[in-house]
Amino acid sequence: MSAWLQVYKPLGDSYVMSALVAGIPIYILFYMLAVKRAKGHVAGAVASLAALVLGIVFWGIPASTAIGSYTYGFVYGLFPIVWIVVTAVWVYNMTVESGEFEIIKNSLATITDDRRLQAVFVGFAFGSFIEGTAGFGTPVAITAAMLAGLGFNPLYAAGICLLANTAPVAFGAVGIPITAVAGATKLDELVLSQIVGRQLPFLSVIVPIWLSVTMCGFKRTMEVLPALLVAGVAFAGTQFLMSNFHGPTLPDILSAIVTIIALWAFLRVWKPKTTFHFADEAPSTGKATSNYSAGEILRAWMPYLILAVLVLIQGWPSIKKILAAAINIQIEWPLYHNMVAKMVNNVATPQAVKYAFQPLAAAGTAILLSGLLSVFIMPGYTMGKAIACFGKTCNQLRWPIISIGNIVGLAFIMNANGMSTSLGMALAGTGVMFPFFAPILGWLGVFLTGSDTSSNLLFGNLQKTTALEIGVRPELCVAANTSGGVTGKMISPQSISVAVAATGLHGKDGDIFRFTLWHSVAMVLFVSCLTMLMAYPLKWMLPG
Repeated sequence: MSAWLQVYKPLGDSYVMSALVAGIPIYILFYMLAVKRAKGHVAGAVASLAALVLGIVFWGIPASTAIGSYTYGFVYGLFPIVWIVVTAVWVYNMTVESGEFEIIKNSLATITDDRRLQAVFVGFAFGSFIEGTAGFGTPVAITAAMLAGLGFNPLYAAGICLLANTAPVAFGAVGIPITAVAGATKLDELVLSQIVGRQLPFLSVIVPIWLSVTMCGFKRTMEVLPALLVAGVAFAGTQFLMSNFHGPTLPDILSAIVTIIALWAFLRVWKPKTTFHFADEAPSTGKATSNYSAGEILRAWMPYLILAVLVLIQGWPSIKKILAAAINIQIEWPLYHNMVAKMVNNVATPQAVKYAFQPLAAAGTAILLSGLLSVFIMPGYTMGKAIACFGKTCNQLRWPIISIGNIVGLAFIMNANGMSTSLGMALAGTGVMFPFFAPILGWLGVFLTGSDTSSNLLFGNLQKTTALEIGVRPELCVAANTSGGVTGKMISPQSISVAVAATGLHGKDGDIFRFTLWHSVAMVLFVSCLTMLMAYPLKWMLPG
């Protein structure tokens, strides 16, 4: 069977009309999540069905190929993405069952009992470290579960961690979003890193303040402004220096470490006058005192320390390459491999689609190993209890697992039938205003795929080509795709499904979507305005 050639203007030979129809699955997702507050697995299934039908009827993709692309996406959603979620929630559940999480809560409370600062410590700083080492949903899964365990309202735990997982995403998984798009576009990796590192610090410095305002309003945020500025400046400053003078691999990891140390040291000498707790919590009785020894505290934190170290080691590029090669099962995906062709240098080229099963290189496997090792550290906990806990965790996550599979399946359908490219082409037709829309294209890509890396690979060359046509530096628009993409992570149905799974909010996908939507829009517009300025009046901000 010959490959089907993608088309991008199937309706009236118009990108605009084609894009309006291509957006229907997205409109359905927005409507079902934001208005009808439908459950994630239902909204994802309906949107996927819509994309399937529209692709067959208007874009002309063969039904078998469309189904093949969906099944590929669904399976990819299960592994490696669901694998991360299940193992992360399992580790958290074990710490709760063993009683160790009570010690973690107490140890955090001795540093600060203030919910505003706990959100910055866990959601922003620790989450950034995990993003830098693993990425791909891991930080939200871990930190949302931790904040919920600390006593945060689950909706706030999920929403806060999604908001916090903005600043580090561009340099996540040891810089993969930037290194991947540099390879795809043949642009200089360091220059892309430098431009992103001159955009995102403006956002990074205000994210801790943004989190606090979201939780308690502007007035109460002013009570902890010094600590929030310490966190924001420490993170943004390190992010700028590492991205501009080293490259994309270490900004997240070092920024997170510097932020944790700086905030811990600052809180040793400064305390807020009042301690903030949520309205449904008991009022604070003052500074918490430690009921545990240093050894007990270290033991309680050990599962997460082991997790961080193993994920860091596993994610290191040279080690990850070895692990990926150790077990590397390549499956030419039925009904999809070489069934879709794209024009490459005016030649219709079938696209190879192979599912790579590389369990040793999957972040979820490192998390699994950290959990298994932790069993021997938790007092009174046994391997039998750990296995039983794993089974209960899988049952707890059964519906979110289907949600994630559906959402990733939707992304792959829209990529296969050309609908995603039709949307991108419409935005590329905005001429000299394109630098404003370049981050929005990245934002849309992350909304669709749940990944800044995937968005960059989807739209990177489109950004480069359009920039050259209008006389703007291509590195700026490609970097803007990355910077804008980070702001779409918090509304991506895939990310929301991960947060739902981590906090036990099954069926509340729509509530989280409504919680994060305006924040996402405000942030992407900020990045769009900054990119427009850098394209024209502030060209001096670009590296030479």
